[in-house]
Amino acid sequence: MTQITLSDLPETIQTLLNQAQKTGEPLTITQNGIPFAIISPIKKKSLLETLSTLEPLDEDFADVDEGLLPLDDIEFSKHTL
Repeated sequence: MTQITLSDLPETIQTLLNQAQKTGEPLTITQNGIPFAIISPIKKKSLLETLSTLEPLDEDFADVDEGLLPLDDIEFSKHTL
């Protein structure tokens, strides 16, 4: 499939494609009054839709904090240079 960036298209076509993206409506291109091509914006999935397709993690992760002092028990001192 041939690909082209939006910026490589003439400004008139860029405007029409941006309008199609905003409205979600396809852009029909006609030749002699007969539909020749249809350009439809790609619908982006919401984050929730994307997350709902993921499989749950069934693995245990190592406790990386095991054996370390809680941050509340660590005293930080200010040093001046």
